Amino acid sequence: MVKKSHTYIWQFVIGLGFLSGIWTAIGINPQEIILNVLGTVTESVYSDPAIRLLFIVLPTILLIVSIIGAYKKGKVLGLISVIVAYFAGLFILISTTTSLVFLCIAIIIGYLATNRKLTRKLTGT
Repeated sequence: MVKKSHTYIWQFVIGLGFLSGIWTAIGINPQEIILNVLGTVTESVYSDPAIRLLFIVLPTILLIVSIIGAYKKGKVLGLISVIVAYFAGLFILISTTTSLVFLCIAIIIGYLATNRKLTRKLTGT
């Protein structure tokens, strides 16, 4: 169970939530930059409008797949942990202390989301 929680926290809470919040706070999106460069290179080699459309739609598809993955592994509580981690990333430039508090809360919620037995004990269900 610890391995599952550890993977979920690193992949979704920190990876999807916290880092996405940091990139939003900074004002850049590295995924978009990489896909634009790949799209331009691909278009110069093989100029097909369908390929360019794929690179335009791909970020949305990747986001949806990530959210579905977070939901499958952590259910609603897992999605809440990802959202709290996103806010932690957004607040990093405003207040580091607040950001770290939000990140710790997100990690705890993410751990509880993947540890079903502990959640049942705490809620009494």
